[in-house]
Amino acid sequence: MSGPKSLGEALPAEMARVRDHIMPAYIEIGPPGRFALAMMRADLDRAAKAIAEGDVVTMMRAYESLKGYTR
Repeated sequence: MSGPKSLGEALPAEMARVRDHIMPAYIEIGPPGRFALAMMRADLDRAAKAIAEGDVVTMMRAYESLKGYTR
């Protein structure tokens, strides 16, 4: 078992989880999933921008938001 991850490790892992495991399920259902997909894409964009800019506060907010997505 590994210990707690840093935000710099946890956020990219959460981004990958949403992109690779959650979004495909919403894509599969078609039009009913479009709104949720738009929200996910916005959160992923926000997270990527925050990482690039080193904006820790926005990184934390994006991480918490991404954790809320489930299938």
